[in-house]
Amino acid sequence: MAGTQQFGVIGLAVMGENLALNIERNGFPIAVYNRTWSVTEAFATGRAAGLKVVAARTLEEFVAALERPRRILVMVKAGGAVDAVLEQLGPLLEQGDIVIDGGNSLYKDTERRVQSAAGKPWRFFGMGVSGGEEGALWGPSLMPGGDREAYERLRPILEAISAKTDSGPCVTYCGRGSAGHFVKMVHNGIEYGDMQLIAEAYDLLRHVGGIDDGAEMERIFREWNAGELQSFLIEITIGIVSHPDRLAGRGLLVDAILDSAGQKGTGKWTTIAAMEFGVPIPTITAAVDARLISSLKQERVRASGQLDGPKPSALPADRRAQFVDDVRNALYASKICSYAQGLALLAAASREHDYGIDVGEVARIWKGGCIIRAVFLDTITKAFRRHPGLENLLLDAEFGRAVADRQTAWRRVVETATQHGIAVPAFAASLAYYDAYRRARGPAYIIQAQRDFFGAHTFQRIDRDGTFHENWGEK
Repeated sequence: MAGTQQFGVIGLAVMGENLALNIERNGFPIAVYNRTWSVTEAFATGRAAGLKVVAARTLEEFVAALERPRRILVMVKAGGAVDAVLEQLGPLLEQGDIVIDGGNSLYKDTERRVQSAAGKPWRFFGMGVSGGEEGALWGPSLMPGGDREAYERLRPILEAISAKTDSGPCVTYCGRGSAGHFVKMVHNGIEYGDMQLIAEAYDLLRHVGGIDDGAEMERIFREWNAGELQSFLIEITIGIVSHPDRLAGRGLLVDAILDSAGQKGTGKWTTIAAMEFGVPIPTITAAVDARLISSLKQERVRASGQLDGPKPSALPADRRAQFVDDVRNALYASKICSYAQGLALLAAASREHDYGIDVGEVARIWKGGCIIRAVFLDTITKAFRRHPGLENLLLDAEFGRAVADRQTAWRRVVETATQHGIAVPAFAASLAYYDAYRRARGPAYIIQAQRDFFGAHTFQRIDRDGTFHENWGEK
């Protein structure tokens, strides 16, 4: 007897549970399975009680509960757990069934799984999911990639459960093969950059701007969030900077948090991919490096007592208002450069892997649901609609002007940070990227001469065609 449930979810950690509830709430009866029955049972008798949910003890029961052809979302830990599920689930599937990996899988693993499933009756589909726990429950940004026909079968459900903005559901067909997980990886890399830039802005306001009052810091970020910097990450920072330390009973919680940031690897993956594709993403890489150096807490404590350098100090009161405004401008300019880098990486990967990624459409689906949702993504979408083949966001006239208008303030901020001994790797990397990108002739000719000198690697000239080698030892 054929099953009646329209969608299946494997893996009932928080994200899996919330997506399952989102799917059921939007009119699609579901079947759920977790390898530990007690987890499945707790979900079925708890949050899913009274809903159109079938809880399966075994994968066989789970598969039998689904209408054919089946649509199954796998929400387990990236890596070997996904392969283990596919190995157990595969023999139970039939012609036309679709298995979606909705975890944070490395795109290369997704590509391997797509190829492995090519000779099987069922199809494998990779999909990035962003928005955290709340997004999963009430509307995430979804980044599906794989077989186009499979996407069309999934589309009604994905559009129903995704976040919605004034430009439509925050889901689109990202492209062939592993495109969905590649897009999600780059999303996370941009997220790293955004978070580091905001952290640097706060650090500067606190230790150079002299703003140690939580209410005043909240007012500044609230003001920023009312303009061009409006975003989810600025919005949550508003709630962070003035939050009291309830455990200690005094002061701000941010002052009691260890300055060592964790990571799950997607930022590192983005940096590795950029190197493989030959695309510079210095802001994102600086953000990854900043997290790595933050983990060297004990070393940094020792170094603070041994290494000399300027100490942060508050600016005179009459300079603070200008400095706050400068930091806002530097943050926006740096943010533009960070997104320019990430979107250039998407375009390069699309060309190399024949993904068929529409960069402007990707920016559109990031407007809602996801962690990097921001008001200026609408402007990015319009830029790529104006120029579908836009090589770099900085080459769009509107964004080019936005950066140019802010660069004096941006340079003052980086200079001031250096003078005060405060590292701003993401601000500085963004500025270096901008300056390197806008120079018609950089210093690489010296590197080419060096390579030819010690390794006869040859070089090209600017005044004639051909490849040349010089006997550098002769004058």
